[in-house]
Amino acid sequence: PSSKLMAAADGKPRALVLGGTGFIGRNMVKFLVEGDHCSMVRAVDKKPPATAFFSEEFKGVFANPVVNFVQANLNAEAGVAKAFALEGDAKFDLVFNFAAETAMGQEDAVYQSHVVGISAKTSAEAAKQGVRRFVEISTSQVYEPKGKPSKEDSKTKPWTSLAKAKLQAEQALASVTGLQYNILRPAVVYGPADASGVMPRMICGAVYKHLNEKYNVLWGGDLKCNTVHVLDVCRAAWHVATQAPPGTTFNLADKGNTDQAKMNTILEQIFGIKTGFVGTIMSNMAKMSMSTAKSFANEKHMEPWGEMCKASNILNTPLTPYISEELLTDNHNCVDGSAIEATGFAYTVPELTEAGVRECIDQYIRMGLFPPSAL
Repeated sequence: PSSKLMAAADGKPRALVLGGTGFIGRNMVKFLVEGDHCSMVRAVDKKPPATAFFSEEFKGVFANPVVNFVQANLNAEAGVAKAFALEGDAKFDLVFNFAAETAMGQEDAVYQSHVVGISAKTSAEAAKQGVRRFVEISTSQVYEPKGKPSKEDSKTKPWTSLAKAKLQAEQALASVTGLQYNILRPAVVYGPADASGVMPRMICGAVYKHLNEKYNVLWGGDLKCNTVHVLDVCRAAWHVATQAPPGTTFNLADKGNTDQAKMNTILEQIFGIKTGFVGTIMSNMAKMSMSTAKSFANEKHMEPWGEMCKASNILNTPLTPYISEELLTDNHNCVDGSAIEATGFAYTVPELTEAGVRECIDQYIRMGLFPPSAL
């Protein structure tokens, strides 16, 4: 229990959230503040809240006196030192590492420095300072892609460049002497402030409504794209930091076993469009030249999306229908997220629903980042 983490004057731990203004990071800060879990929450990111497309809700969270934002580049030793620096002999008790390049399709060198490098540098510093627990967010894309759910001990065979780097980052933690750590491997994460999980597909749905066309997706309805709500990712990070044994790894996935058929149903419900699947023969033809398929899809979607945003006077938005080549493949993202439940954790969002997706879209509409005409 968290009572073991006696740290500050009031007995609550000090937490360091790396990548604190990113999608999961800002939700983690919110979870820690609203649950009154910590005496201090420091969010570290190279991107300040002012340029991170914060909703009023997150602005309010970061204005809380418990929260302290530090702008730092965690790719540099000086940035890591700045992130961990506290007055006197005070130290952080818990470190949650969400800092990483998460965009798909980057050069390997980018992932080496912005995923493996950051995890190696920050975990080494955490060990040096005697941090009680270091929680690393990896990805379920590290597993060999197959239609049946991967468990924590299933074969790893990362199928994206990002996942290859994440697996190396996991291995880097294991080599840090004295580091007390846990690793989480979430499926596709969605929820408030999601721009890269479920949202790109939703934006494509909006585009097809605008074009008044049927949205046909590559492969079939049974292609798995398992999901987990960001709140449950944050709750799991806190849970393993305070209650799971160190050195353990857990998958995170809801009970819905989300696949493309379910995604398409939600698209139809939200946008009133018709959806379907390209089918195996045409999909396999596309697979022979994925770069062509990617270019075709992005050209088809990007221009109308730009027009829709312009018509709604949206000049700058983090939302895009752009999809990387790696995510157009027929690789299943299918994981069993139940092992963590044996440690006393319970998921609060059992499956991806129309309401759960609408919540994200509605927040973006309120912020003036998603064209209301699309609904």
